[in-house]
Amino acid sequence: MTGIKKIFLGLLVIFLLMQILQPARNKSVQVMPQDISTLVPVPDDVQGILKKSCYDCHSNNTEYPWYAYVQPLHWYLNSHIRSGKEELNFNEFAGYTLRRRQNKLRAIENSLKDGTMPLSSYILIHRNAILDPREKSILIKWVKNSRDSLNRKNLTAL
Repeated sequence: MTGIKKIFLGLLVIFLLMQILQPARNKSVQVMPQDISTLVPVPDDVQGILKKSCYDCHSNNTEYPWYAYVQPLHWYLNSHIRSGKEELNFNEFAGYTLRRRQNKLRAIENSLKDGTMPLSSYILIHRNAILDPREKSILIKWVKNSRDSLNRKNLTAL
């Protein structure tokens, strides 16, 4: 057996062994007690847009594509999901401080306006996550209303 064949066989064995290591998936079927919907109304049209374009990285329930079952791609995806959830998790939004909620809603609005979300690297493969102008407008209006609602709730709590 030549050196190149040994290297190839060794890499193949490593690749196959990597497939055994399947980390936990970001899946949850229940509405979390800290979900944003427990704090502010989330109309069906907004919920649909969030699920389509945001929840894979910003919730506790990711819809995994077929290639997520192949290592090392799953590790790569999980690192992005972890980062997204650390930045904003709609399923844990009600657990944030009022100041953090306001900042996150403002950041969502800014990201929608400047087109930085969803990430261009994400929409390369997930074309259905692209937001059209109407969807962006719906989300921006919802974010503003949610921010106003949180302000009113805070004022009445004082």
